[in-house]
Amino acid sequence: MIKYITDDLTTMEVDAIVNAANTGLVGGAGLCGMIHEAAGPRIDKECRKLGYCLRGEAKITGGYNLPAKFVIHTVGPIYGQHQGEESAVLYSCYYESMRIAEENNITSIAFPYISTGIYGYPLEEAKPIAEQAITDYLEDFPNTVVDKIYLVEYKPE
Repeated sequence: MIKYITDDLTTMEVDAIVNAANTGLVGGAGLCGMIHEAAGPRIDKECRKLGYCLRGEAKITGGYNLPAKFVIHTVGPIYGQHQGEESAVLYSCYYESMRIAEENNITSIAFPYISTGIYGYPLEEAKPIAEQAITDYLEDFPNTVVDKIYLVEYKPE
């Protein structure tokens, strides 16, 4: 059910993409900035209405100019700054994003490897956490509507 691909999330034709957001949900550097730029200014307006998002939580907006109908924003841990709780926070990002997808009848979702960019989480440590959180969600909710799940590694040209 989980497919592993190399792609650009901002061009994927899925119901939802997941944004590795910052706590203020504003466009910034890295993937978050790319998503906000591709989605256009309306995503910023909606994010500002949502306000703050805690690490490990998730919130949803429209996809606007993106091929994806929705963007699920989740705030991952900054590696080495959460008293050893980084893996639990990262796990929660994926699990909560799946929960939000289910609540919104999203059938296809594409995840980045959250926190592996400017937040410094080592990719090889993050991959099994992402896989476990998604697998656990699917086991906890075997009748989920989410049936296409992509874990996307971004490789710039």
